[in-house]
Amino acid sequence: MRLDTPLAIVDLETTGSHPAHDRITEIAVLEVDGFEVSAEWSTLVNPGVRIPSPIQALTGITEEMLAGAPRFAALAEALRERLAGRVLVAHNARFDYGFLRREFERAGIRFHARTLCSVRLSRRLYPEHARHDLDSLIERHGLECRARHRALGDAEAAWHFLRIAAEQHGEEIFAVAARQIARQPALPPHLERAAIDAIPEAPGVYLLYGEGGAPLYIGKSTNMRSRVLQHFSAGLRSEKELRLAREVRRIDWQRTAGELGALLREARLVKELAPAYNRQLRTPRGLCGFVFDGKRLRLAQAGEIDAQTLPLLRGLFRSRSSALGALRELADTHHLCLQTLGYDKNGTGTCFRHQVGRCAGVCAAKESVHLHHARLAAALAQFPAVSWPHAGPLGIVENDRDREATEVHVVDRWCYVGTARCDEELAELLEERRDPAFDYDHYRILARHLGKPGVRTRVLAA
Repeated sequence: MRLDTPLAIVDLETTGSHPAHDRITEIAVLEVDGFEVSAEWSTLVNPGVRIPSPIQALTGITEEMLAGAPRFAALAEALRERLAGRVLVAHNARFDYGFLRREFERAGIRFHARTLCSVRLSRRLYPEHARHDLDSLIERHGLECRARHRALGDAEAAWHFLRIAAEQHGEEIFAVAARQIARQPALPPHLERAAIDAIPEAPGVYLLYGEGGAPLYIGKSTNMRSRVLQHFSAGLRSEKELRLAREVRRIDWQRTAGELGALLREARLVKELAPAYNRQLRTPRGLCGFVFDGKRLRLAQAGEIDAQTLPLLRGLFRSRSSALGALRELADTHHLCLQTLGYDKNGTGTCFRHQVGRCAGVCAAKESVHLHHARLAAALAQFPAVSWPHAGPLGIVENDRDREATEVHVVDRWCYVGTARCDEELAELLEERRDPAFDYDHYRILARHLGKPGVRTRVLAA
């Protein structure tokens, strides 16, 4: 980036720190041409939501001040023209840019700009200093700021920092540092920028396709656009990442209301499409779990595990080898006889484990098989039971405040049935759930999520 690059020094005041939930209350833009301010503009914005008292105290912007201010949608087109063709400069550019993209998206406008973060620029040019927030820069460089925590005052302070940094380091060093920070991921020539710009900064699943429509990779993120761009960043290190970036020909995406929906959909799509670069989340062919009926310990295989048999299992393992390894550890701790249980085929009579003190001796008639199996039953309690703690199916609720949309993820006996976005879809899923399929990855995702505080659920009719 050269010093004559058109810039837009931007600062926002907002109702909070989350672009998905909070709104802009004030915008300031300094238009810089030839490294001189050519125009300045600022306005209050009616956010349409309440402003928390601490935010009002910090900024001095009250709800009364905003009552007659325009909504962002009324300003959006003129603001986009003001920012067009300029590098957007902000102190913590990710914050301001994220809010602007969300607000433009709500107004039905696609917005994309090259950004330059003055926090990162300060870190690059002044690495000897520990703090690079705007207050620290104001104090360290003696910057002018006529109204701290107001959009125009903070934008002017950021502009003064740019001028001082350019003077102290010289045009060439300043320009190189700014160019490195403002660098965008280099997209393959066959991918249009518009394809990336269309991806929302929201939760969901993205799908990367190769030549001929072959699925290459499926990923999820709470910010799909940012995550997709990472696939093409200059910082890629592994040959696998570089090869994937070169092979991508098309990008699709599916938005979800929240992170849980993205996780569940990713796990399902990876199994359905088997993309070349996904190794995790594929169906574990060796999925198994122990079943003990008081007489025989059996290893139930993947084809036997479903909503009906899950309550009978002790432990759930991705492979037979991991299950047998866990059983050996259990046997060592509780002096169980693997030969008697049918998991040691090395001989008959007294087992070798008894000879080395790891078996209490049921194989040598030193204890009854009933006592041995009673200890086995007690020991198996260490393997977690996969029991469903609810009387019937459960709906896990996620809200997308940005779109005012709700998704209900229907779960029955740890089996993910599907996601409903309306009452009709919910009724259809409940009708279809009579024999839900069990998926180990869905189980792990759901168990983790339901263990978090504040999860919204709905008891569904059985």
